[in-house]
Amino acid sequence: MLPGEGAVMRIAGWSFGKSEARLAVLPAIAIAGCAICLMLPQASDAEGHSTATSPEVTRVAQDTSRNDDTAGVQATLSSPAPTDANPAAAPTDIAPPETAEPAKSPLDGLTIISQSWRRGGLGSKALVTFTLRNANDYAVKDIEIACKFVRRDGSHLTDRRRIIPDTVNMKSRKRYAGMLVGFVNVNANKAKCSVVTASRI
Repeated sequence: MLPGEGAVMRIAGWSFGKSEARLAVLPAIAIAGCAICLMLPQASDAEGHSTATSPEVTRVAQDTSRNDDTAGVQATLSSPAPTDANPAAAPTDIAPPETAEPAKSPLDGLTIISQSWRRGGLGSKALVTFTLRNANDYAVKDIEIACKFVRRDGSHLTDRRRIIPDTVNMKSRKRYAGMLVGFVNVNANKAKCSVVTASRI
């Protein structure tokens, strides 16, 4: 054996042994490092993402709310104000239809202005004297009068009616004297006559 050959062999053996040990340790170190790397970066990435995205989410939410407010304001400004142009919604000043006035009755202008009565025919007949006034703008005919007879104390006794087959001109008067209206009770003391019907000419 040459001098120094043993030292070389020892060095080579030590180096070889060291390399084998290193090769055996390296996988364990690599596995541990990977495990640590997998654990630490995920936590940091999650924190970074949560920290980084929170302001973004806040800004997006704020921008969305602002956009909604802006859209609401724009919609309010752009919406047309209600006007009275719609005829269905706006009340219109329509004059009510004119109603035809009911025709006046001839009795409205026909009255008895003076009257009196007396007995006739042995006191059983009532003879009435009266004056008719026609204030209408037309003549009237077939005037019916009704006379009520009462006792001296004012209690009602009997009624009598009579149709006058005559014509009274417009705006005129006509007097009828001693007209027979019917038979009455001997106890009748007072009489009052009034116009009940008439026909327009």
